[in-house]
Amino acid sequence: MSATLLSAKEVAQRLSDPNRLARAEPTATEGWEDTGYPPIPSAVLVPVVMHESPTVLLTLRTAKLSSHAGQVAFPGGRMEPGESAEQAALRESWEEIGLGPALPRVRGRLPDHLTGTGYRITPVLALVPPPLKLIPEPGEVELIFEYDLSRLLDPSLPEKRMVQVRGAERSFWVWPHERHFVWGATAAILRNLALVLR
Repeated sequence: MSATLLSAKEVAQRLSDPNRLARAEPTATEGWEDTGYPPIPSAVLVPVVMHESPTVLLTLRTAKLSSHAGQVAFPGGRMEPGESAEQAALRESWEEIGLGPALPRVRGRLPDHLTGTGYRITPVLALVPPPLKLIPEPGEVELIFEYDLSRLLDPSLPEKRMVQVRGAERSFWVWPHERHFVWGATAAILRNLALVLR
């Protein structure tokens, strides 16, 4: 792992810098264009918890969901008619993990990510002061956990992997974790966050 560490103050400065935010790249899950339908607008909150050594808040979705069951994700979901990405991300975070909408300090957006399941995800960056008292919504979230932000600063991470899908080879990113498989759209968004912070 990289020995590089950033303080909460440094993280806040970097995530408020338009030049650094411009380093992030629009991304798509390979094969997203195969759906044949316009992408569904959705938003996720990318909550950076401002500990002395900052972390990123992630969730493990419950195994009984109809889509993306058991996957690591940011809190978020579909945008309602008339909602901005910021409004949707804050609403979904309140509904899924009990993160009060007044608590996150929104700092901007990362580029949209198009998923293989037909969603256009807008990641909304926010700083969240600790301590947090979060309550997972049991129908959607099995677990809330924090991912050490210092891992994003290691240039040797993440790992790119390949898989066969409907006879075609697809690639995706994976970030290391001791217990959970962090991949797909979540990993791609984390990679963009890493590009901003490095």
